[in-house]
Parts: sequence; C-alpha cells; structure tokens
Amino acid sequence: MISPITFDALRTLDAIERRHSFAAAAEELYRVPSAVSYTINKLEEELGVALFDRSRRRAKLTAVGRMILEQGRHILKATDEMTVLARQAADGWEMELRICIDSVLTCDPVYDLIEAFQKIQPRTEIRLIEEVLGGSWDALNDGRCDLVIGAEGMPPSQGFGLHSLGKVVFEFAVAADHPLTEFAMPLLPKAIQEYPTVIVADSSRHLSQRSSGLLDGRSRIIVPTIERKIEAQCKGLGVGFLPRHRIARELAEGRLKILPLDVPRPPTEISVAWPRGNTGKGLNWFVERLKAMRFDPEHGGLLQI
Repeated sequence: MISPITFDALRTLDAIERRHSFAAAAEELYRVPSAVSYTINKLEEELGVALFDRSRRRAKLTAVGRMILEQGRHILKATDEMTVLARQAADGWEMELRICIDSVLTCDPVYDLIEAFQKIQPRTEIRLIEEVLGGSWDALNDGRCDLVIGAEGMPPSQGFGLHSLGKVVFEFAVAADHPLTEFAMPLLPKAIQEYPTVIVADSSRHLSQRSSGLLDGRSRIIVPTIERKIEAQCKGLGVGFLPRHRIARELAEGRLKILPLDVPRPPTEISVAWPRGNTGKGLNWFVERLKAMRFDPEHGGLLQI
C-alpha cells in the first residue's frame, strides 16, 4: 500500500504550522494559496480524517494532525541529514572516520584534534577504538580503522603511510612496598625471575601476536590494557615495564617505584599510520596535523614541532 503521506505533504503541513496560516506557508513554499489548500485537502480526503479544525477563525491542527506533524518532522530532519551527508561524501569528506589509539597512549592528546576537526566538519562521525601492541596494525591491515595513532614497530606489509611521533620511555616499576625494593641496585635478571610479571595481551585478531618487554622464565598475569597493568602492579600482584608518562601520578603518590635494571629496556618508537589509498579529506586533515607534532615522553601529550 502506498501511503498518502508524501514528503511534499509533510513539508506543506510543517510550513502551515510554523507560519500560522495557509497564505504565509504558500509564500514560503513559493506556491499560490490554492495549491497549499489542495495539498492538505487531498491528504485529509485520502486519510479520511481532518488534520485542521476549521471551525475557528484561524485553522488549528487536530490531535491527529499534530501527531502526523510531530512524527513527520523526524522524517523531514532525517531527509535533510541524508542530503547533507550525500553532498559531503561527494565533496570527499567521510561520513565516518575510525581512529585507533594504541593502548600505550591515552585518548587525551587526541581530543584537542577532534575538537578542532569538529569545528570545520561536524557531520563526520568520529569513532575511537583502542588496540594493544600488534592489534593496532591488525586493525589497520584488516580495515577496521582508517588511522592509527601510537603504532609500535614497523607495518606488517606495504601500502601504509607512516610518520614517526617519537619514542615512549618504559620504566621497570613495582609497588612501593614490593620486596624487590630491598635488593641491591641495579637489579639483576635472576632477582626479577622470582616474581610474576604483568603483561598486556596483544589484541591482534589475524596478524601474529607481538610481545613487549617480557621477562622470560617467570609466571605471568595477563591483563587487557595498560590501565589494568598499572592497577595490578600498584597492588603488588606482579612487576614489569610501564610507560613513564602513564605512571606520573602513581609515582607522585608513592604507589609505584621505579627500579633500575642491569639491562634497561630501550625506548619504543611509535608512529602514525594510515592506508595510502585512502584519500578522504578527514583522514588527510588528521594526518597533516599529526605530521607537525611529536610525542612528549614525560607527559604523554602531542606537541607542535
């Protein structure tokens, strides 16, 4: 069954209600008043119900007319949104931009970029996801995201743009009252092996999983994110390497303590990565701004070069 409630009828009904008269609605719609009256009369006839109470000097919507108008405005708004999105896509702007942030970072440095982007392109939906270790490359390689911020190491294959942000400094940290704090420094590997290590699970779905900063020969506690790893180590459940910029508060509050190792872990380089074949304007906007930034290993922010 074809509904008599057409898009044109809803536009006409909306204009009459907003302008408070058929004549004013006709002026807004660039029609003669008789054409507006005909549209409403035809709709009422086909529905078999009155949409306006004409017993008064000024036509007033009936309860049914009000219901149709309120629901119809949702349709009108959705149609306007689709029109804007279609024009946006035709102009090269993405309807959705998926940004993956590696777990070694926090979302905070990216929020300022998103805020600036929304001022020039508010209709592109931004979707943030978090991945761990090789999971960032896995998400990009599998098409689950359009941009990775904080990817560690080299890409799994060709076809990706890459820009280095700098290096993340990792520190060997333990709970402030951990027995290792009583050992002679720097710590030797054999001293560390007596205690469990807390590691973050690689979130890769298809690529080979990577490991980071593992201390072999020890029992392990596996957690899903850096945040959970910090919590576990603060509770003394295990030890391990943590990004320096992520534990400033825990160090200041005396919940964690950094211990020097006989063989320290070298800093890890992180990068921005994206598919070279993606020519979306939104992706290009983020890439160009991230190319002008570097990672601050002390505070975890992104600084202008």
